[in-house]
Amino acid sequence: MTAPTTPETTGTTGTEQPVWTSRAGVPFPDHVPRDRRRAWVAAGLCPDTDLYSLFTAHVQEHPDREALVDDAGVLSYAALDIEVRRIADVFEQAGLRAGDLVALRLPNGRDAVAAELAVYAIGAVALPLPPGGDDHDLRALLARSRARGAVLTGAPQARVVVGLPHLRTVFVPGPGGGRTQGLHAPHPTARHGRWHRSADPYGPARILVSSGTEAEPKMVAYSHHALAGGRARYVRALHPDSSVAPRHLVLVPLASSFGSLGTPVTLAALGGTLIMQSGFDAEGALRLVAEHRPTHLFAVPTMLRRLADLPPRPDEDTSSLRVVVSSGAALPAATADAWLRRFARPVVSVYGSSDGVNCHTARENLPPGDSVGTPDPTVARVRITGPDGTPLTTGHTGQIEARGPMTPMCYVNAPELDALYRTSDGWVRTGDLGRLDEHGRLHVLGRLKRIVIRGGLNISLAEVERELGSHPAVAEAVCVPVPDPAFGERVCACLRTAPGAPAPTLSDLTTHLLNRGLARRKLPELLLVVEEMPLGPTGKICHRTLAARAIQQRVPDRSGGG
Repeated sequence: MTAPTTPETTGTTGTEQPVWTSRAGVPFPDHVPRDRRRAWVAAGLCPDTDLYSLFTAHVQEHPDREALVDDAGVLSYAALDIEVRRIADVFEQAGLRAGDLVALRLPNGRDAVAAELAVYAIGAVALPLPPGGDDHDLRALLARSRARGAVLTGAPQARVVVGLPHLRTVFVPGPGGGRTQGLHAPHPTARHGRWHRSADPYGPARILVSSGTEAEPKMVAYSHHALAGGRARYVRALHPDSSVAPRHLVLVPLASSFGSLGTPVTLAALGGTLIMQSGFDAEGALRLVAEHRPTHLFAVPTMLRRLADLPPRPDEDTSSLRVVVSSGAALPAATADAWLRRFARPVVSVYGSSDGVNCHTARENLPPGDSVGTPDPTVARVRITGPDGTPLTTGHTGQIEARGPMTPMCYVNAPELDALYRTSDGWVRTGDLGRLDEHGRLHVLGRLKRIVIRGGLNISLAEVERELGSHPAVAEAVCVPVPDPAFGERVCACLRTAPGAPAPTLSDLTTHLLNRGLARRKLPELLLVVEEMPLGPTGKICHRTLAARAIQQRVPDRSGGG
């Protein structure tokens, strides 16, 4: 096995790009030049220490503060650290060491939190796996990362990964048995943390998984610096009052990219309280707000809409909320308006991705309009580039690129993705179209690849969705392509109507869109009305399911198309 290497052991200096290598031999090149990383540390933008050391500092400073609230109750920082150390002992006795990768597939709750912190405690790298992936994805991710350990929800998942050459141990909640070890099995010879040593903060800490546009999910490696510095700075900027310990109600899976603001940021970096549900329940979420008084709420737009559609309860109290944050998908104007009417507070819209870009509307001096905010260079600087990679001036449309303290190191064991999505000096190519206006605000215009090609003409689905969302009868709108023998593809508008509103016809939508100035060639030619939008495992609308339904019903009405 190859020992983990650091810039100090490899002699890397200056503008070179160091390579950290896992014990299983997977290289993790950092595509951001080291001198730039060091400059961010020197400027105070990244704490020069590892995540577990940050967490233990909070344990020592406020041991009795609530660390987490889950379905089972409340754990203090001191109680959580005891559980973290116990699981770290379990990992260590199973032969896991610094430099290993440990995959985690667990529902939101104390096991997921403690297991992730235990990975950091032994100097290993966490690979949280979002729920919902199939067996093929599970094997592919563990094989490509060469994970040496895996904590899975039960024996059926464990059987799927048996035989992977680098996988040393599979853990399951409970006592274990057969080919699995129990995460809660008694270990009388536990050494209570004598294994701990600080990890290299420039090295990888957590791998974010994103489906993206690839055939298999992408894995993006983040350093301790990028999580505790860049991602934590974005969360701090949402409400910068440092005199109040943040209490974050995180409704998305902690294993998702958006959910990475949970364990490594809320607990390790900020020393706040993490409040969560094992699975999203709108009524239960409002009860958590009333009972546990979160200061921040983090959710995807569909979750916010379902919360806004609930009738007020007689004893409802949401006064503790200072910030409501939407990310994971574009925030429809109808959802933002519904939330404002229901809860009398605006939603902060975040544009971001697992690839390392972030921009939000929390501290805008001007009305945001259709912008996603002003980029913060202490989190991620943003530029717009043309087809040849040349930076474009204000007002011009091109690809959005980002680089800053939150920029990840690399894609895991996928040099072809690094070549496609990273520049030689560390900028991330997002694959999104956008422009910067005269005030420096970023406007996101859609995905480069998320288009319908109708008769040789490209139609941006995001643009059509944005205009559909302005119709008063539309609560949620998603556009999907439907194959067509004559034109190649046609646009299908998939709608959920606002409560109490009659469903609009395709003719109604055509009139509305033309009045909004949408070109006739971009008009939807198919309509699918649903009672509820189908959701994927992370709570975002599942476009694949909608496309399959649209293809199945395929009753074209071309009265609105041209």
